[in-house]
Amino acid sequence: MFATQNRRKRGFLTTICIASMAIVLIMNPSVAADNPALDLHARAKEIGSLRFGMFICWSLSTFSGYEWTRGVSDPAFFKATGCDTDQWCKTAKEAGMGYILFLTKHHDGFCLWDTKTTEFKVTNSPLKMDVLAALRKSCDKYGIKLALYFSEGDWTWLKDVPQDGLLPGSPKWGDKIWSSSDRPEIKKAQLKELVTQYGPIEFFWMDHAQGDGGLGHKETAEWVHQFQPGCFVGFNHGEPAGELAIREVGKPGPIGNADASVYNKEAEKNYKGYLLAEFTYPILPAHDGGAMWFYSLPKHDALCLPVEKILEDYEGAVKYGNIFSLDVGPNYAGKLRDVDVTTLRAVGEKIRTKTFHMAQ
Repeated sequence: MFATQNRRKRGFLTTICIASMAIVLIMNPSVAADNPALDLHARAKEIGSLRFGMFICWSLSTFSGYEWTRGVSDPAFFKATGCDTDQWCKTAKEAGMGYILFLTKHHDGFCLWDTKTTEFKVTNSPLKMDVLAALRKSCDKYGIKLALYFSEGDWTWLKDVPQDGLLPGSPKWGDKIWSSSDRPEIKKAQLKELVTQYGPIEFFWMDHAQGDGGLGHKETAEWVHQFQPGCFVGFNHGEPAGELAIREVGKPGPIGNADASVYNKEAEKNYKGYLLAEFTYPILPAHDGGAMWFYSLPKHDALCLPVEKILEDYEGAVKYGNIFSLDVGPNYAGKLRDVDVTTLRAVGEKIRTKTFHMAQ
């Protein structure tokens, strides 16, 4: 009897140890970095099953009316009067979306989380709120996964370009502002904060428009994987690396189809490391004046892509096993436009009543 009791006790202790290790792995993703057994192909299927997501672009450009907002150094420029992350996630759920892709930092360097790397951040703005932390809670509440956009370089790192006075729009080719200063330690510190303080991140959408910030793409992916090995990493152009093919303003198609990409054609054709493809574009149709990826201007509040266009590309995502990130910009009050909510709800209704087939 005592032998049986001892076996039971050992079995119970083993179960406790295994459970404790699992908790450690969940609470501290860096521990999992030493686990070589991660099946990346299974992970690709897991992320791919999310299928459709909401790309949230909300930052300085929401308030400037320009796609890129240069020369701002005061966090008070971010004049949001509110932030409704529950509305974002509830709408995503109603639209049949599985994840939210959130802009953490654009080229202007303004951080939408409570970073320790700079004072140019949302918690120092009139909103005084860690938006990413709020979004993490809302995602968990509504059963939505979280992915992050991150500009690799930013203009606050430039040493010889004035940062005072609003300089709207995209700079000209050859302008010094195109060559972002190399600050690899700040880049690493910011990415580490994002992957260790805000829970599991499904993937990173890295924007190379202002360079790699002094840390190459292969090294950037390795740095993220050190803390969350199951987090996929993709770059919209530049040196190909990571597991995720990024198709900015692209379209559905099988991995390796250069025609589905605009900026990453060579990478799609030649790089063999991609396990999953993502494409994205704004819900706002082409218009005069104002931004495309961010909230534009009140005069454009009725403009929105038709349900049929969004549904067609959703069907393409299913067919080719892609993920489709539809960009939707919250307004000055931190809420999605009424026209976006109505459109996305209609898309969700269609998704729930229609049968979609994957290519064999």
